Amino acid sequence: MQVYDGAVDKGLEGVVACTTAISSIVDATLCYRGYTIEDLAQNSTFEEVVFLLWNDRLPTSAELVDLKNSFGKEMALEPELVAALKKLPTKDTHPMAWLRTAVSTMGLWDVDANEMDDNANHRKAIRLSAKMATLVAAFHCFREGKELATPKADKSVAWNFLYMMKGKDPDPEMVKVFDTCLILHADHELNCSAFAARVTASSLSDMHSAVVSGICALKGPLHGGANEQVMRTLREIGGVDQVIPWLEKALANKEKIMGFGHRVYKNGDPRAKILRSMSKNMTENSGEPQWFAMSEILDDEMKARKGLLPNVDFYSASVYYSMGIPLDLFTPIFAVSRVTGWIAHILEQYSNNRIYRPRGQWTGKEGLKYTPISQR
Repeated sequence: MQVYDGAVDKGLEGVVACTTAISSIVDATLCYRGYTIEDLAQNSTFEEVVFLLWNDRLPTSAELVDLKNSFGKEMALEPELVAALKKLPTKDTHPMAWLRTAVSTMGLWDVDANEMDDNANHRKAIRLSAKMATLVAAFHCFREGKELATPKADKSVAWNFLYMMKGKDPDPEMVKVFDTCLILHADHELNCSAFAARVTASSLSDMHSAVVSGICALKGPLHGGANEQVMRTLREIGGVDQVIPWLEKALANKEKIMGFGHRVYKNGDPRAKILRSMSKNMTENSGEPQWFAMSEILDDEMKARKGLLPNVDFYSASVYYSMGIPLDLFTPIFAVSRVTGWIAHILEQYSNNRIYRPRGQWTGKEGLKYTPISQR
């Protein structure tokens, strides 16, 4: 039996799998290309952050306008793609399952799908990022039996998503909040879905395939579905006076409390701190402040009882819910933002590639000899 000197850890915890210059996590500090998430959330826009992730620098005014124009031109879905997507089932269909199929289907109409040069990859990056919000809105409209509103080319991704979801011009303050949410979720170092996208890209498979790999990984409740579960928990608790009794029962039954703890952050998720204030404001503005009040109690009690701090999913749940977004679309919204980070990782992988081929530590049987079936 061959024994390897390298670390063997569940989930590759602590194992360095590659070098990257896209985002970094040091203690409780998250940076995109060297800029802290607090700085970007306060001062930037989602489109500007996308440029930063893809180009390793902030854009000039002209470059930002060009990116916005490119997104605007590519945000609408082609009629033949819409016709194909309308044939996909939506009843009792998981939105992320629909989304992975929609992105794969979209690749069938992309003239650059199998081209791997830099220019073709840039065009595909624009199309995938611009259309992801439209695809999520399309799923919601199709299952509701409604026609999808045509996105407006001169508006942002955040504005257009809310517009297509509701069929009317969104509130400017809500657009700003949603834009900030997109910034916060754009990338997060070598998370499960980014790693999945990089593994697929390392075979030199096409960008659509690598993005679908990211969607498939994000679909899992241990990665992308936690914010949906947080909101279901708050609704199950029912009211502020029921939080502590519910928590005591859950802890006594050794149930996992979604939205708390993080594999990397041990001193708190910086994104959760930003979302906490957003949750307070949004729940008050929506006339349902109890969601933040309940969250705040859970936050304090989990820290006191278990030493656990909230992660990005915890307060984003009440933020999205206050916007009137259906619970089962919380994870697809994650993909609307994170696709830009996946693409940054895909491009980085292409630029300095070696196919991923790890080894496994053997723990099985040895020395067995085949026995004819008549003797078993």
